[in-house]
Amino acid sequence: MRVGIFTNNYLPMRGGVTTAVETLRRGLEAREHRAWVFAPRFSSRPADPPFVFRYPSVPAPTYPDFPLAVPFSRRLAGAVRALDIEIFHAQHPFLLGHTARRLARRLGRPLVFTYHTRYEKYAHYVPLRQNWVRAVAIRWSCRFANLADAVIAPSSRIHRMLVRRGVRAPITVIPTGIELDHFAPGDPAAARAHLGLPAADPILLYVGRLDREKSVERLLTAFEQVTAVVPTARFVLVGHGTEAARLREQARRSPAASRIEFRGVHPREELPPYYRAADLFLFASQTETQGLVLAEAAAAGLPAVAVSACGVDEVVASGETGILTKPEPRELAEAAIALLLEPDRRRAMGLNARRLAEREFCAGRQVGRVTALYEALLAGRNGR
Repeated sequence: MRVGIFTNNYLPMRGGVTTAVETLRRGLEAREHRAWVFAPRFSSRPADPPFVFRYPSVPAPTYPDFPLAVPFSRRLAGAVRALDIEIFHAQHPFLLGHTARRLARRLGRPLVFTYHTRYEKYAHYVPLRQNWVRAVAIRWSCRFANLADAVIAPSSRIHRMLVRRGVRAPITVIPTGIELDHFAPGDPAAARAHLGLPAADPILLYVGRLDREKSVERLLTAFEQVTAVVPTARFVLVGHGTEAARLREQARRSPAASRIEFRGVHPREELPPYYRAADLFLFASQTETQGLVLAEAAAAGLPAVAVSACGVDEVVASGETGILTKPEPRELAEAAIALLLEPDRRRAMGLNARRLAEREFCAGRQVGRVTALYEALLAGRNGR
Protein backbone atom coordinates (compact mmCIF):
# COMPACT_ATOMS: atom_id res chain seq x y z
CA MET A 1 0.00 0.00 0.00
CA ARG A 2 0.95 3.63 -0.50
CA VAL A 3 -0.13 5.82 2.42
CA GLY A 4 -0.02 9.59 2.89
CA ILE A 5 -0.05 10.71 6.53
CA PHE A 6 -1.09 14.36 6.91
CA THR A 7 -0.25 15.89 10.29
CA ASN A 8 0.00 19.36 11.85
CA ASN A 9 2.39 17.96 14.52
CA TYR A 10 5.66 16.35 13.53
CA LEU A 11 9.35 16.27 14.30
CA PRO A 12 11.20 18.14 15.66
CA MET A 13 8.09 18.86 17.75
CA ARG A 14 7.56 16.27 20.48
CA GLY A 15 4.23 14.98 21.69
CA GLY A 16 1.63 12.28 21.41
CA VAL A 17 0.59 12.95 17.81
CA THR A 18 4.19 13.02 16.60
CA THR A 19 4.81 9.72 18.38
CA ALA A 20 1.66 8.20 16.89
CA VAL A 21 2.65 9.28 13.38
CA GLU A 22 6.19 7.91 13.69
CA THR A 23 4.98 4.63 15.22
CA LEU A 24 2.54 4.17 12.36
CA ARG A 25 5.03 5.16 9.67
CA ARG A 26 7.74 2.83 10.95
CA GLY A 27 5.22 0.02 11.37
CA LEU A 28 3.98 0.40 7.81
CA GLU A 29 7.51 0.45 6.44
CA ALA A 30 8.34 -2.70 8.45
CA ARG A 31 5.44 -4.39 6.63
CA GLU A 32 6.90 -3.28 3.30
CA HIS A 33 4.24 -0.66 2.67
CA ARG A 34 5.20 2.86 1.60
CA ALA A 35 4.33 5.80 3.84
CA TRP A 36 4.97 9.51 3.38
CA VAL A 37 4.49 12.24 6.00
CA PHE A 38 3.11 15.64 5.01
CA ALA A 39 3.76 18.17 7.78
CA PRO A 40 4.44 21.88 8.48
CA ARG A 41 7.86 23.33 7.82
CA PHE A 42 9.88 24.53 10.82
CA SER A 43 11.94 27.69 10.57
CA SER A 44 15.19 25.88 11.31
CA ARG A 45 15.57 22.17 10.72
CA PRO A 46 18.17 19.82 9.19
CA ALA A 47 17.35 18.23 5.86
CA ASP A 48 14.43 15.80 6.03
CA PRO A 49 14.53 12.18 4.90
CA PRO A 50 12.89 11.55 1.52
CA PHE A 51 9.61 10.32 3.04
CA VAL A 52 8.84 13.78 4.57
CA PHE A 53 7.20 16.62 2.64
CA ARG A 54 6.90 20.04 4.26
CA TYR A 55 4.21 22.66 3.70
CA PRO A 56 5.07 26.35 4.22
CA SER A 57 4.04 27.51 7.69
CA VAL A 58 3.70 30.51 10.00
CA PRO A 59 4.16 30.58 13.82
CA ALA A 60 1.00 30.17 15.90
CA PRO A 61 0.33 33.53 17.62
CA THR A 62 -0.35 31.98 21.05
CA TYR A 63 2.16 29.09 20.77
CA PRO A 64 5.17 30.30 18.74
CA ASP A 65 6.90 26.90 18.80
CA PHE A 66 3.91 25.42 16.95
CA PRO A 67 4.03 26.12 13.19
CA LEU A 68 0.70 26.46 11.40
CA ALA A 69 0.83 24.93 7.94
CA VAL A 70 -0.35 26.92 4.94
CA PRO A 71 -2.48 24.07 3.59
CA PHE A 72 -2.18 24.79 -0.13
CA SER A 73 0.74 23.90 -2.39
CA ARG A 74 0.53 23.20 -6.09
CA ARG A 75 3.96 21.57 -5.95
CA LEU A 76 3.00 19.18 -3.15
CA ALA A 77 -0.36 18.38 -4.77
CA GLY A 78 1.65 17.33 -7.80
CA ALA A 79 3.92 15.23 -5.59
CA VAL A 80 0.88 13.45 -4.13
CA ARG A 81 -0.34 12.55 -7.61
CA ALA A 82 3.13 11.37 -8.63
CA LEU A 83 3.39 9.16 -5.55
CA ASP A 84 0.04 7.54 -6.44
CA ILE A 85 -1.09 7.57 -2.80
CA GLU A 86 -3.85 5.03 -2.17
CA ILE A 87 -4.86 5.93 1.40
CA PHE A 88 -4.98 9.42 2.91
CA HIS A 89 -4.69 9.43 6.71
CA ALA A 90 -5.49 12.75 8.42
CA GLN A 91 -4.34 13.28 12.00
CA HIS A 92 -6.33 16.51 12.52
CA PRO A 93 -9.63 18.01 11.32
CA PHE A 94 -8.12 21.32 10.17
CA LEU A 95 -5.19 22.70 8.13
CA LEU A 96 -3.42 19.66 6.68
CA GLY A 97 -6.39 17.49 7.62
CA HIS A 98 -8.48 19.49 5.15
CA THR A 99 -5.67 19.16 2.61
CA ALA A 100 -5.82 15.38 2.99
CA ARG A 101 -9.59 15.38 2.54
CA ARG A 102 -9.45 17.63 -0.50
CA LEU A 103 -6.79 15.53 -2.22
CA ALA A 104 -8.45 12.24 -1.30
CA ARG A 105 -11.75 13.36 -2.81
CA ARG A 106 -10.09 14.78 -5.89
CA LEU A 107 -8.26 11.50 -6.54
CA GLY A 108 -11.12 9.23 -5.46
CA ARG A 109 -9.14 7.61 -2.60
CA PRO A 110 -10.25 6.69 0.95
CA LEU A 111 -9.77 9.10 3.83
CA VAL A 112 -9.01 7.89 7.37
CA PHE A 113 -9.12 10.28 10.33
CA THR A 114 -7.59 9.61 13.76
CA TYR A 115 -9.30 11.61 16.52
CA HIS A 116 -6.18 12.25 18.60
CA THR A 117 -7.26 15.34 20.47
CA ARG A 118 -10.21 16.67 22.46
CA TYR A 119 -9.99 20.01 20.68
CA GLU A 120 -12.45 21.79 22.97
CA LYS A 121 -9.95 21.30 25.80
CA TYR A 122 -7.45 23.53 23.94
CA ALA A 123 -9.76 26.51 23.57
CA HIS A 124 -7.48 28.63 25.78
CA TYR A 125 -5.01 28.89 22.88
CA VAL A 126 -7.58 30.85 20.84
CA PRO A 127 -8.02 34.47 22.01
CA LEU A 128 -11.79 34.51 21.53
CA ARG A 129 -14.82 33.85 23.75
CA GLN A 130 -14.10 30.42 25.23
CA ASN A 131 -17.62 28.93 25.17
CA TRP A 132 -17.89 29.78 21.49
CA VAL A 133 -14.46 28.34 20.69
CA ARG A 134 -15.27 25.09 22.50
CA ALA A 135 -18.60 24.72 20.68
CA VAL A 136 -17.00 25.39 17.30
CA ALA A 137 -14.16 22.92 18.02
CA ILE A 138 -16.64 20.13 18.79
CA ARG A 139 -18.83 20.91 15.78
CA TRP A 140 -15.85 21.26 13.42
CA SER A 141 -14.06 18.07 14.50
CA CYS A 142 -17.23 15.96 14.39
CA ARG A 143 -18.22 17.32 11.00
CA PHE A 144 -14.78 16.38 9.67
CA ALA A 145 -15.10 12.90 11.19
CA ASN A 146 -18.37 12.43 9.33
CA LEU A 147 -16.63 13.31 6.06
CA ALA A 148 -14.08 10.53 6.52
CA ASP A 149 -14.47 6.98 5.24
CA ALA A 150 -13.25 5.63 8.59
CA VAL A 151 -12.44 7.14 11.98
CA ILE A 152 -9.89 5.77 14.45
CA ALA A 153 -10.56 6.48 18.14
CA PRO A 154 -7.61 5.94 20.54
CA SER A 155 -9.91 4.71 23.33
CA SER A 156 -13.41 3.36 23.91
CA ARG A 157 -14.35 6.52 25.83
CA ILE A 158 -13.54 8.62 22.76
CA HIS A 159 -15.57 6.22 20.59
CA ARG A 160 -18.60 6.69 22.84
CA MET A 161 -18.08 10.45 22.96
CA LEU A 162 -18.00 10.71 19.16
CA VAL A 163 -21.19 8.68 18.83
CA ARG A 164 -22.93 10.91 21.40
CA ARG A 165 -21.83 13.94 19.40
CA GLY A 166 -23.39 12.66 16.22
CA VAL A 167 -20.51 11.01 14.35
CA ARG A 168 -22.01 8.41 12.03
CA ALA A 169 -18.88 7.43 10.09
CA PRO A 170 -17.53 3.96 10.97
CA ILE A 171 -15.37 4.20 14.11
CA THR A 172 -12.69 1.69 15.10
CA VAL A 173 -10.91 1.80 18.49
CA ILE A 174 -7.15 1.44 17.94
CA PRO A 175 -4.84 2.88 20.64
CA THR A 176 -1.42 4.11 19.63
CA GLY A 177 1.01 1.27 20.21
CA ILE A 178 4.26 1.20 22.16
CA GLU A 179 7.54 -0.40 21.07
CA LEU A 180 7.58 -2.87 23.93
CA ASP A 181 11.23 -3.82 23.52
CA HIS A 182 12.35 -0.19 23.55
CA PHE A 183 10.38 0.63 26.71
CA ALA A 184 11.05 -2.68 28.45
CA PRO A 185 11.79 -2.72 32.19
CA GLY A 186 15.48 -2.51 33.06
CA ASP A 187 17.97 -2.09 35.87
CA PRO A 188 16.92 0.92 38.01
CA ALA A 189 20.39 1.33 39.50
CA ALA A 190 22.02 1.47 36.06
CA ALA A 191 19.38 3.93 34.82
CA ARG A 192 19.92 6.20 37.82
CA ALA A 193 23.68 6.11 37.39
CA HIS A 194 23.28 6.98 33.70
CA LEU A 195 21.02 9.93 34.54
CA GLY A 196 22.99 11.14 37.55
CA LEU A 197 20.15 10.45 39.98
CA PRO A 198 20.62 9.27 43.60
CA ALA A 199 20.68 5.53 44.05
CA ALA A 200 18.41 5.33 47.10
CA ASP A 201 15.91 8.22 46.97
CA PRO A 202 12.32 7.43 45.90
CA ILE A 203 11.81 9.05 42.50
CA LEU A 204 8.50 10.28 41.12
CA LEU A 205 8.40 11.04 37.40
CA TYR A 206 6.39 13.15 34.98
CA VAL A 207 7.00 13.02 31.23
CA GLY A 208 5.07 15.28 28.87
CA ARG A 209 4.42 18.82 27.75
CA LEU A 210 4.53 21.59 30.34
CA ASP A 211 1.38 23.24 29.05
CA ARG A 212 -1.75 24.47 30.79
CA GLU A 213 -3.96 21.54 29.75
CA LYS A 214 -1.59 19.03 31.40
CA SER A 215 -2.25 20.44 34.93
CA VAL A 216 1.34 19.95 36.05
CA GLU A 217 0.88 22.56 38.78
CA ARG A 218 -1.29 20.03 40.61
CA LEU A 219 1.57 17.56 40.58
CA LEU A 220 3.98 20.09 42.07
CA THR A 221 1.49 20.90 44.85
CA ALA A 222 0.91 17.20 45.46
CA PHE A 223 4.64 16.52 45.60
CA GLU A 224 5.07 19.18 48.27
CA GLN A 225 2.62 17.16 50.39
CA VAL A 226 4.43 13.91 49.56
CA THR A 227 7.71 15.25 50.95
CA ALA A 228 6.02 16.06 54.26
CA VAL A 229 5.72 12.29 54.78
CA VAL A 230 8.54 10.96 52.56
CA PRO A 231 11.20 13.70 52.81
CA THR A 232 13.75 11.81 50.70
CA ALA A 233 11.44 11.69 47.66
CA ARG A 234 12.46 13.46 44.45
CA PHE A 235 10.31 14.66 41.56
CA VAL A 236 11.79 14.62 38.06
CA LEU A 237 9.96 16.36 35.21
CA VAL A 238 10.89 15.70 31.58
CA GLY A 239 9.39 17.99 28.96
CA HIS A 240 8.91 21.57 27.90
CA GLY A 241 6.04 23.90 27.04
CA THR A 242 4.44 27.30 27.39
CA GLU A 243 4.03 26.93 31.16
CA ALA A 244 7.64 25.90 31.84
CA ALA A 245 8.75 29.23 33.33
CA ARG A 246 5.68 29.50 35.57
CA LEU A 247 6.05 25.92 36.78
CA ARG A 248 9.74 26.42 37.51
CA GLU A 249 8.83 29.48 39.57
CA GLN A 250 6.18 27.49 41.45
CA ALA A 251 8.81 24.82 42.18
CA ARG A 252 11.36 27.43 43.28
CA ARG A 253 8.91 28.79 45.87
CA SER A 254 7.97 25.33 47.14
CA PRO A 255 9.31 24.02 50.47
CA ALA A 256 10.31 20.96 48.42
CA ALA A 257 12.28 23.03 45.88
CA SER A 258 15.55 21.17 46.44
CA ARG A 259 13.82 17.86 45.62
CA ILE A 260 12.40 18.95 42.22
CA GLU A 261 14.35 18.65 38.96
CA PHE A 262 13.31 19.91 35.53
CA ARG A 263 15.26 17.91 32.95
CA GLY A 264 13.96 19.65 29.81
CA VAL A 265 12.72 17.97 26.65
CA HIS A 266 14.37 14.78 25.37
CA PRO A 267 14.02 12.75 22.17
CA ARG A 268 11.74 9.78 22.68
CA GLU A 269 14.60 7.32 22.27
CA GLU A 270 16.20 8.83 25.40
CA LEU A 271 13.12 8.38 27.64
CA PRO A 272 13.38 4.69 28.73
CA PRO A 273 16.10 5.31 31.36
CA TYR A 274 13.83 7.85 33.06
CA TYR A 275 10.99 5.33 33.31
CA ARG A 276 13.39 2.63 34.57
CA ALA A 277 14.91 4.94 37.18
CA ALA A 278 11.57 5.98 38.68
CA ASP A 279 9.46 4.39 41.41
CA LEU A 280 6.17 6.03 40.43
CA PHE A 281 4.70 7.97 37.50
CA LEU A 282 2.50 11.03 38.18
CA PHE A 283 -0.10 12.36 35.74
CA ALA A 284 -2.85 14.94 36.24
CA SER A 285 -4.15 15.76 32.76
CA GLN A 286 -7.90 15.57 32.12
CA THR A 287 -7.64 16.36 28.41
CA GLU A 288 -6.34 13.08 26.99
CA THR A 289 -7.72 10.75 24.37
CA GLN A 290 -5.33 8.01 25.50
CA GLY A 291 -2.41 9.26 27.58
CA LEU A 292 0.50 7.83 25.60
CA VAL A 293 3.13 8.47 28.28
CA LEU A 294 1.06 6.35 30.67
CA ALA A 295 1.32 3.46 28.20
CA GLU A 296 5.09 4.02 27.95
CA ALA A 297 5.35 3.96 31.75
CA ALA A 298 3.30 0.76 31.87
CA ALA A 299 5.54 -0.86 29.26
CA ALA A 300 8.53 -0.04 31.48
CA GLY A 301 6.81 -1.66 34.47
CA LEU A 302 6.23 1.65 36.22
CA PRO A 303 2.96 2.04 38.17
CA ALA A 304 1.11 5.34 37.92
CA VAL A 305 -0.87 7.69 40.08
CA ALA A 306 -3.14 9.63 37.74
CA VAL A 307 -6.31 11.68 37.72
CA SER A 308 -9.27 9.59 36.60
CA ALA A 309 -10.28 11.00 33.22
CA CYS A 310 -11.25 10.12 29.66
CA GLY A 311 -8.66 7.83 28.07
CA VAL A 312 -6.54 7.63 31.21
CA ASP A 313 -8.80 5.04 32.81
CA GLU A 314 -8.17 2.69 29.88
CA VAL A 315 -4.40 2.78 30.44
CA VAL A 316 -4.31 2.74 34.26
CA ALA A 317 -6.32 -0.03 35.90
CA SER A 318 -6.91 1.45 39.33
CA GLY A 319 -5.80 -0.88 42.11
CA GLU A 320 -3.98 -3.15 39.63
CA THR A 321 -1.46 -1.08 37.62
CA GLY A 322 -1.68 2.13 39.62
CA ILE A 323 -4.20 4.37 41.36
CA LEU A 324 -6.72 6.74 39.80
CA THR A 325 -7.76 9.73 41.90
CA LYS A 326 -9.87 12.85 41.90
CA PRO A 327 -8.07 15.93 40.52
CA GLU A 328 -7.30 17.47 43.92
CA PRO A 329 -3.55 17.55 44.77
CA ARG A 330 -4.29 16.06 48.20
CA GLU A 331 -5.81 12.96 46.57
CA LEU A 332 -2.79 12.57 44.27
CA ALA A 333 -0.42 12.99 47.20
CA GLU A 334 -2.19 10.44 49.39
CA ALA A 335 -2.15 7.83 46.62
CA ALA A 336 1.53 8.46 45.90
CA ILE A 337 2.47 8.26 49.59
CA ALA A 338 0.57 5.00 49.99
CA LEU A 339 2.50 3.37 47.14
CA LEU A 340 5.86 4.77 48.21
CA LEU A 341 5.33 3.26 51.66
CA GLU A 342 4.25 -0.12 50.25
CA PRO A 343 7.10 -1.27 47.97
CA ASP A 344 5.75 -4.81 47.52
CA ARG A 345 2.38 -3.50 46.35
CA ARG A 346 4.11 -1.02 44.09
CA ARG A 347 6.29 -3.70 42.50
CA ALA A 348 3.25 -5.94 41.94
CA MET A 349 1.50 -3.07 40.19
CA GLY A 350 4.56 -2.56 38.00
CA LEU A 351 4.44 -6.19 36.87
CA ASN A 352 0.72 -5.85 36.15
CA ALA A 353 1.36 -2.66 34.20
CA ARG A 354 3.86 -4.42 31.95
CA ARG A 355 1.38 -7.24 31.33
CA LEU A 356 -1.30 -4.68 30.45
CA ALA A 357 1.05 -2.99 27.98
CA GLU A 358 1.89 -6.32 26.35
CA ARG A 359 -1.80 -7.16 26.04
CA GLU A 360 -3.18 -3.80 24.91
CA PHE A 361 -0.42 -1.56 23.52
CA CYS A 362 1.91 -3.65 21.36
CA ALA A 363 2.89 -1.37 18.45
CA GLY A 364 3.10 -4.21 15.94
CA ARG A 365 -0.37 -5.44 16.77
CA GLN A 366 -1.92 -1.96 16.60
CA VAL A 367 -0.25 -1.09 13.29
CA GLY A 368 -1.53 -4.41 11.98
CA ARG A 369 -5.06 -3.35 12.88
CA VAL A 370 -4.63 -0.02 11.07
CA THR A 371 -3.28 -1.88 8.04
CA ALA A 372 -6.30 -4.19 8.05
CA LEU A 373 -8.57 -1.12 8.12
CA TYR A 374 -6.76 0.36 5.12
CA GLU A 375 -7.06 -2.91 3.23
CA ALA A 376 -10.78 -3.16 3.93
CA LEU A 377 -11.32 0.38 2.62
CA LEU A 378 -9.36 -0.31 -0.56
CA ALA A 379 -11.21 -3.58 -1.09
CA GLY A 380 -14.52 -1.74 -0.74
CA ARG A 381 -13.44 0.91 -3.24
CA ASN A 382 -12.35 -1.74 -5.72
CA GLY A 383 -15.61 -3.65 -5.33
CA ARG A 384 -14.02 -6.82 -3.96
